[in-house]
Amino acid sequence: MATQDSPDRGLENADRPDLAEAGQASFDKIIAADSRIEPGDWMPDAYRKTLIRQISQHAHSEIIGMQPEGNWISRAPSLKRKAILMAKVQDEAGHGLYLYSAAETLGISRDVLNDQLLAGKARYSSIFNYPARNWADVGAIGWLVDGAAICNQVPLCRVSFGPYGRAMVRVCKEESFHQRQGFEILLELANGTKAQKQMAQDAVNSFYSPALMMFGPPDSDSAHSSQSISWNIKRFSNDELRQRFVGMIVEQVKVLGLTLPDHDIKFNEETGKWEYGELDWDEFNEVLAGRGPCNAQRLAHRREAHKNGAWVREAAAAYAAKKAKKEQVA
Repeated sequence: MATQDSPDRGLENADRPDLAEAGQASFDKIIAADSRIEPGDWMPDAYRKTLIRQISQHAHSEIIGMQPEGNWISRAPSLKRKAILMAKVQDEAGHGLYLYSAAETLGISRDVLNDQLLAGKARYSSIFNYPARNWADVGAIGWLVDGAAICNQVPLCRVSFGPYGRAMVRVCKEESFHQRQGFEILLELANGTKAQKQMAQDAVNSFYSPALMMFGPPDSDSAHSSQSISWNIKRFSNDELRQRFVGMIVEQVKVLGLTLPDHDIKFNEETGKWEYGELDWDEFNEVLAGRGPCNAQRLAHRREAHKNGAWVREAAAAYAAKKAKKEQVA
C-alpha cells in the first residue's frame, strides 16, 4: 500500500491541492499509458462515479437477468437441458457477485447498491424487461442476448479499472458457454418440425431489436460514451458495438436456417460498416422509464426474493458475530 510519500499511489486527499494535482497527473499518466487504475490509486470523483454507475448497472443486470430463464428450469424439455440451464442461471448469480465486489472497491457498499435496486432507483439492462414466453425464447436469449453481452463485454476485459477488468475475464468465458447453449437450442428447434422451426423464428423476431438496443442509445444521444472512452472505460462506442454484433449474427443466422427480421441489413463497402433498419427508440425509452412488458414483475420478484432471504442473512450475521466473539476471547 503506497503512502503519501509516493506521488503515484494512495493520493486521495482532495483538500490538499498539491496532492490532488499530483494525483491527477498520475491518473492521466496511467490512462495515457493504457494501464490500470487500482482501488488505492488517486482517481477523479467523476471517474469513480462513472464506474460505480456502470459496474452496479452491470451487476443488477446479472441478478435480474436470472429471472427470465430461471422461470424455465422446472419446464426444460429434458434433464440435460435442465442441468445446463441451472448451470447458466448459477453463473449469472456469480457474475453479479463478482461485479458487486468490484464496485465495493470504489467505496460503496453492496447493501447500498442493493437498496437502490429494490427501491427502483437503479437501472439494469432493458432486455430483461421482456418475457421468455416459451422454450425457443430461452434459446434466443442465449444466442442474441448473451451474444450481445459478449460483444459488449470482451472489450471490458481491457477496461482501465483493474478489479472490473479482471472480473470480466471470467465473466466473458462463461458468457461464451451461455451463447453456445442458446444457439444449440435454436439449431435443434430449427431442424425439428415445421412448428418448432416457426417457434424458433418467432423467438428471433421477438428478441432481435431488443438485443440491438442493449448497446444503448445511438452515439448522438449517449450522454456518457465520449467521456468513458477517453478514460478507457469503454473501448468502442454504442453504434460501433452494435455494428459488430450485426455482422456477427448475420452469418450465424444462416447456419440456423432462420432469418433476421430486418430487410435493411447490408454491408456498406464504402464505410466498411454494417447498416441495419431503424430501431424503435421510443420503445427503448419506455422500457428504461419502467414501462416495459415486465419491469414491475421483475422488481416485484426481486423484492420478494430479498424478503424471503432475510433469515439467511440474519443467520450468517449471527454466526459471524459469534465467531468473532470467540476469537476475541481466545
